[in-house]
Amino acid sequence: MSSTSSPFSDALHEAFFALHHGLPRQGPGSDATTRRLLRSARPLPQHPRVLDLGCGPGRSALLLAAEAGAQVTCVDLHQPFLDELTAAAARRGLGSRITTVNCSMDRLPFPDHAFDLVWAEGSAYVVGFEAALRGWRRLLAPDGALVVTEPEWSVPAPSPRARAFWDAAYPLRTAAENTALAEAAGYRVDARLPQPDSDWWAEYYDPLAERIAAADPERPGMAQALAGAREEIALRREHGGEYDYAGYVLRPHPAPGTAAGWLTRPEAPGDAAAVRAVDLAAFPTPEEAGIVDALRADPGAWLDGLSLVVQAPDGTLAGHALLTRCHVGGHPALALAPVAVLPAHQRRGAGSAVIRAALEAARAAGEHLVLVLGHPEYYPRFGFAPASRWGIRAPFEVPDEAMMALPLDAARPVPGGVIRYPAALGG
Repeated sequence: MSSTSSPFSDALHEAFFALHHGLPRQGPGSDATTRRLLRSARPLPQHPRVLDLGCGPGRSALLLAAEAGAQVTCVDLHQPFLDELTAAAARRGLGSRITTVNCSMDRLPFPDHAFDLVWAEGSAYVVGFEAALRGWRRLLAPDGALVVTEPEWSVPAPSPRARAFWDAAYPLRTAAENTALAEAAGYRVDARLPQPDSDWWAEYYDPLAERIAAADPERPGMAQALAGAREEIALRREHGGEYDYAGYVLRPHPAPGTAAGWLTRPEAPGDAAAVRAVDLAAFPTPEEAGIVDALRADPGAWLDGLSLVVQAPDGTLAGHALLTRCHVGGHPALALAPVAVLPAHQRRGAGSAVIRAALEAARAAGEHLVLVLGHPEYYPRFGFAPASRWGIRAPFEVPDEAMMALPLDAARPVPGGVIRYPAALGG
């Protein structure tokens, strides 16, 4: 497991890192797990600002830079790991996206709200899960997410041997206890993803076992490092069903009364008149209000549960976002239009809140692709990118950067072709 601070003696410290240097990973994990966590953390801006804490030699950082287009700031206290990461980034043409910082995870020199994503695979244990949750929350942008993996008990009554090992090394909690800690620290749990048993072996314990067999036990500190590594591997082999690593995707709850503290919900049967009033107030002409009325009356376009509203603190409607059925190359997709917020509530986070609620509702409904024709400096914060990237074209002339798409499931292919909108949207 990668460390950013060390309780070891100097000799044991050096032996520990010599034993782990050059291994594929320094803790349980896999590229597949990193990708699953990344998918669960979406939507993200087109080029998210990521802080990778306890990065080690940067397996996750390189994937995030390459596949999420991220600018990744990588923190570790072991300079050889950072040097290895810098060299790997240069070889892969990712040098401009990777910045390394040698510092401790509990003394981070970054301003508040500096990152869209804080990432900590297998490293929060260094400062402790609860301290990590509370200390890192300030670093997240208002719409940001913390992705952290944590070992935890998977049975209610662990064996005495497993309990003794973990109590001495790093006391574990259950998933329910870790969830409660996250909520108490001011987060909502968007996802919890248990890591498969293969994450412990294929790229961690199996290569580590080979390294153990080849290590020189006469090297200062090495005998103790080897004993600890052998005990850890033996415990996993004999008691691995009693504990797991799990990945958590956490988003900070807004403080009461802040701009982000908006209540969103699906449109209710009695909301139609209030939604129309929002559209009439938000736009200079009644055209958009008429479009919503027409879409509401079109059974081929309207989808129950995908018209979302956002409420002001007094319970009145402050805005709404509408997703309706469209098609791309004959395949079903969704069109995001319109998005409207009352003038009195604009630029206070209501629009962002209702858009995110609409996208979450679409993902929960099993939808795959959302399209929007909108401002290219606004929608990328939700993960939208030019639709031409996937060969998707509007049926009329529009600037390439304004026609955007957001795939909701990275595991499914994105269809290309011409968009066919419902009649009310020009189809």
